[in-house]
Amino acid sequence: MSAEAAAALRLGTTVAKAAAQMWLGGRRREQERHLDMAGLIRLRVSGLRFQRGVHRQFEEIADAVYDRLAPYLEREFRGLDDGARQAVVDGVCDTFEAADLSDEAVLAADVNPAEIVRRITRAVRPPAGFGEMETRLYELLFTECVEYYVRIVRGLPVFEERALTELLGRTTSLGTEIARVLERLPDRSLFAPEGTDRDGDFRRRYLELVSTTLDETELYRRTSDRAGARVRLSVAYVSLRATGDDGNRRRPARTLPVLRPDMSDWEEPGTESAGMRVEAALGGATRVLVRGEAGSGKTTLLRWLAITAARGAFTGELADWNGLTPVFVKLREYSGRELPKPEAMLDSVAGQITGVMPKAWVERQLADGKALLLIDGVDELLDGERRGVRDWLRGLLTAYGSVRVVVTSRPAAARADWLRHERFASLHLDRMTPPDLAAFVRQWHQAVRELDDDLPCAADELPHYEQSLLTSLKDRPHLQSLAGTPLLAAMLCAMHLDRGSRLPRDRMELYRDALHTLVHERDADRNVPSAVDGRLSLNDKLVLLRDLAWRLSDNNRSEIGLEQAAVHVGRKLRGMRHLDEQDGARVLQQLRDRAGILRSPAEGRVDFVHRTFQEYLAAEEAAEEDRIGNLVERAHLDLWRETIIMAAGHANRPQREELLGGILDRAASEPRYARKLRLLAAACQETVPEVSEGLADRLEEAVSALLPARRPTDPPALAAVGPSLLRKMPRSLEELTPKAAAQTVRTVAMIGGDAALGLLEGYAGDRRREVVTALIEAWSYFEAEAYADRVMIRLPLDEFEVRVTHSAQLRAAGRLRSITSLWVRCDLQDLSVLPTLPALWCLVCEVRGTADLNLLTRFPQLEYLLLLGAASLRHPESLAALPELRVLQLPFPGDSDGIPGLPNLFLLTLSGITAETRLDFLASHSSIGSLCLFGTPGSRLPELAPLSVLPRLRELDLYHFDTQALPQQHLESLLPGVEVTIR
Repeated sequence: MSAEAAAALRLGTTVAKAAAQMWLGGRRREQERHLDMAGLIRLRVSGLRFQRGVHRQFEEIADAVYDRLAPYLEREFRGLDDGARQAVVDGVCDTFEAADLSDEAVLAADVNPAEIVRRITRAVRPPAGFGEMETRLYELLFTECVEYYVRIVRGLPVFEERALTELLGRTTSLGTEIARVLERLPDRSLFAPEGTDRDGDFRRRYLELVSTTLDETELYRRTSDRAGARVRLSVAYVSLRATGDDGNRRRPARTLPVLRPDMSDWEEPGTESAGMRVEAALGGATRVLVRGEAGSGKTTLLRWLAITAARGAFTGELADWNGLTPVFVKLREYSGRELPKPEAMLDSVAGQITGVMPKAWVERQLADGKALLLIDGVDELLDGERRGVRDWLRGLLTAYGSVRVVVTSRPAAARADWLRHERFASLHLDRMTPPDLAAFVRQWHQAVRELDDDLPCAADELPHYEQSLLTSLKDRPHLQSLAGTPLLAAMLCAMHLDRGSRLPRDRMELYRDALHTLVHERDADRNVPSAVDGRLSLNDKLVLLRDLAWRLSDNNRSEIGLEQAAVHVGRKLRGMRHLDEQDGARVLQQLRDRAGILRSPAEGRVDFVHRTFQEYLAAEEAAEEDRIGNLVERAHLDLWRETIIMAAGHANRPQREELLGGILDRAASEPRYARKLRLLAAACQETVPEVSEGLADRLEEAVSALLPARRPTDPPALAAVGPSLLRKMPRSLEELTPKAAAQTVRTVAMIGGDAALGLLEGYAGDRRREVVTALIEAWSYFEAEAYADRVMIRLPLDEFEVRVTHSAQLRAAGRLRSITSLWVRCDLQDLSVLPTLPALWCLVCEVRGTADLNLLTRFPQLEYLLLLGAASLRHPESLAALPELRVLQLPFPGDSDGIPGLPNLFLLTLSGITAETRLDFLASHSSIGSLCLFGTPGSRLPELAPLSVLPRLRELDLYHFDTQALPQQHLESLLPGVEVTIR
């Protein structure tokens, strides 16, 4: 049973027990307060059969309360850990036990749950030691339990009789009671004309509605007939990255094919080089404009902020946002009408309950600085309406200056400085990095698990789908490049799930679906006003975008001036006779604002949000306008490579023959470009559906001329051809020279996939040094455990250095007991994560935090230990258990007695040396022949005289010290016979 379920059951039992005491006797006797339910019933009910019946009745009551509270506890206050949550539940139960809930007390409060809560709060001391979140949860749970208790006791058969007696007894003091009622009326004010006594109750109801209403998101709409299935956003949400936005975000032009990265790219980096988490960025400002391209997650971010605020579940940098009341405003709902006044801001999310909202409630939240104003979709309004948004915001902030505000827009609709005068900071949502994408895929599959019967597969098969998609993303760099936004990543997830873990063979279908989604379908599904207002069909938009893409590519550009682009669009419109709209500037603005694939990288400029879309559309335009000759002429240029590959997929059969035949003709007649042109022709095989027999033979001949790989530059060039090249790779490397064999291994590794792994498994029997080294290096391109089990375990690892670049490899290295030399290229938090390798004699690693050297005693044969970057050391005396150490590098431990004497130590390197460092401890290291000391730039040397007692010292290297005041001659006289090098 989960902690939340156990808590709900305990609360249900507590409420049921209190009701039982009410039913069984009314007045609560002190000795009965600590009896359990069964004991209470045995005391007050005679007869075993009646006792069992009563017990069952109250168990059902407890279950009913449990059914209400369990979902609440699962979704609310998720920022609290289990210990804090349990302490709150204990506090609620203790308060219930101590409270007077007799029939007299309930009737004296007019059976009003709120009044009962107030009376108990005055009479019973609340639990001590709670923080803000614990206190809020305690108050909410206690109020909820009192509400259930009152509803239960009002339904008990004996209650009406007791209530009537109480009412008759109170008629003599009716005037006094009315006076007391009048005394309880709230004070009225301008901001609370009807008082504030109902504010808390309404806020609670409103937050519950926000938490439920906004906590759902729709799967990508093309998941077959299951389109539109809803899942919980709080489960699917993945934190994105954001950077400060100055409005100039240019993208370097791509000149080379996208190559498959190694698996270390898929691990969360130690530093946020790609920007900080958006939650951290938001935490540092009270007014933020968040900009991002189509599908970058802007609306999802605001919805997540709203439901997290409603649940009081913020942590980390946003923890002080707990207690705020979220107000979520979708601007597209106000197209063509006045922007909402405060009292109307809740309509889109909580319109069902605004009729009972206390007057001026929203204004009070804003005025007290307790509101979190979330304004979504400036870009979704018409151009003329956007100017009104700024004036509307300015008015709100003038009246309510302390409110927190987050506004979202696409960059084309709101410049980075659009709200500068209102003191808004500007952030830009970045494309997802590989670790972000991996997290998104995991969360997406976790969320769809809740669809149950709507799933196209069994729920227990979802882990297989998740892993299969991650493998495809890692093996196919074009997929990873495309899935840079949550929208397109979700499209891939849904397509992969809906097609039984299969994605299209080539990129063409993926790009087509992505374009259709971004250009037209997404806005049409959401009824975005600024898109609905247009009269262009999907095909009309694609015609205009194709023309623009070709004009950019034809001039070897990736961006163009807005005025020049508008001229091109206007010329194209004149040929589209079915359209009434002929204003190129207006249509271009609509395309830029809503098509989803155009953006403004700088003021007055326009480009495609992803180079791939420009290349795909330019290729389609080349096929449509029969510009095959132009493509053949440019086939040797790297900038045209991807466009030509996709043109081969768009082209009809005669065009394909002309394109590929022309490229191969040039390869035969132009030796300077022969290899590059043959590689390009081979790569086109990915997208072409079929070719004639004669052209197939020519392509086969061209590929054969490329193999085997021999030069270091060959593997990436050949890997760009794609998986089709694996069919031409040898099953054995025996007939290849060592150099060609090693380059063949690297080529296969960079292509990747199951077929490539099978080939490398076959190569593992080759014992040539070059081949084994290449096979060890290839480990970084594959899933660590699979490659370790199929390839690494068959290699003579005791003769080679093994380098690991990410934590998954480090974990899998524990399976490879023959490793003797290990270089850990990824940062370690501490040394406990190192695998146990009994034969290890050489270890190089970098530790971020504290290094506990006692953990190295697992490697008694260590001769080389290079420990880099550790902030501090623990148990340096443990090095005495490593008597074979010959080479040692450590940060200076600070304790001069901390490094024990090591009989075989020859080379010692110490970092963190200062002028105050005492080197006397080195006297016990008589075997040292070479010593390296690292200071900080400009630091003074320590006293070097203790080094004169080292009989075998021949080399002293000093790094980063200020030695200008210390002549070289002085060092030589101090340490005669020692070669001193200052660096």
